[in-house]
Amino acid sequence: MIRGLFVGRFQPFHLGHLYVVKKLLERVDELIIAIGSAQYSHTFRDPFNAGERIWMIRSALDEDLDPRRYYVIPVPDVNDNRVWVAHVASYTPPFQIVFSNNSLVKVLFQEAGYDVQSLPLYKRELYCATEIRKKIVANEDWEHLVPEKVAKIIKEIGGDRRLREIVKKDYNYHDTDNDYKFINHYRDVEI
Repeated sequence: MIRGLFVGRFQPFHLGHLYVVKKLLERVDELIIAIGSAQYSHTFRDPFNAGERIWMIRSALDEDLDPRRYYVIPVPDVNDNRVWVAHVASYTPPFQIVFSNNSLVKVLFQEAGYDVQSLPLYKRELYCATEIRKKIVANEDWEHLVPEKVAKIIKEIGGDRRLREIVKKDYNYHDTDNDYKFINHYRDVEI
């Protein structure tokens, strides 16, 4: 049996992620979906907690896929590249293949002896979690970019309001300069 690993933050889980998971399950018998940065929540970069992300992913996948073929496992960061691969492996069942397009992730797992393969991307310019979060904050149409059940969960937990409040008031944010400019713009806008 071949088991693969797919690590992501899934903030939120979108249609591009869903496409990738389905394609990866054509290549492996089982897939571990590792929720990275699991300890972070309530920031612009990581607005949803690990439990919410598990709920979103399982809700999106359970309709079309056999739940016996995948695991959804939260993995907190250790912020130490020397031990990160062993840390991830300690949270998951054994795996033989790692799927990633992130150059650092590829190097770390290759150096640890894993078979690393690229992810099949799907309309990356459209399905990007950062852009979806920006659309939520800006009150733009975003629901069509995520599975229907994920949109429902985000609304049910008040995730859309949470993101706007994080940006507006309790700015706890650590990301790129462009996103910082975006956030500062919306801090001053009446939402």
